[in-house]
Amino acid sequence: MENQQEQQQQQLPAMRSRFRRVCVFCGSSPGRNPSYQLAALQLAKELVEREIDLVYGGGSIGLMGLVSQAVYEGGRHVLGVIPKTLMPREITGEPVGEVKPVSGMHQRKAEMARQADAFIALPGGYGTLEELLEVITWAQLGIHDKPVGLLNVDGYYNSLLSFIDKAVDEGFVAPAARHIIVSAQNAHDLMVKLEEYEPQHCGVASKLSWEMEQQLGYTIKSDIAR
Repeated sequence: MENQQEQQQQQLPAMRSRFRRVCVFCGSSPGRNPSYQLAALQLAKELVEREIDLVYGGGSIGLMGLVSQAVYEGGRHVLGVIPKTLMPREITGEPVGEVKPVSGMHQRKAEMARQADAFIALPGGYGTLEELLEVITWAQLGIHDKPVGLLNVDGYYNSLLSFIDKAVDEGFVAPAARHIIVSAQNAHDLMVKLEEYEPQHCGVASKLSWEMEQQLGYTIKSDIAR
């Protein structure tokens, strides 16, 4: 009976996803709450089951390490984008999957954005927040229309969401732009929401005008929007 169930499970088709690669922002520390680590592993499982490859910041420690190792062991491609100055093993640990060195932090964010079809932020610190807010800002401007998800484990991002709601109330963020951010408390629900995401806001700068500016010497690569 067990063998029959295993054969049936093996014959089940893999989940179809609209995404080929998802960029995950997360901490280089595991965090004090074990729920953060569990969420990282659950997210990795969702990516593997949906046959989605991983793009991330290149470290193999903390939540970064948990996600990247689990996705790699699940048979999916892992691309770590990391500044050359952060490549020593004593800083980021042993590399996982393919590593793409870049010259600095700005290039790192641009390359991760270019490679990914969607973005997800796990709990993290300053670096995670900075990466997250930049891709949200790019979406608001119309540089890309890729979904941006918050894995709000145990309410970790409640304060950030409250701040954004306050910014809407005070007229600094348009109500339609508030919908750029998709949030859920677990990985499965977040992936479902991201799969269904449709932009509701109008970008300030069109993709065409942005690409023309890149030709005049701006630093962010135009194909982030692709």
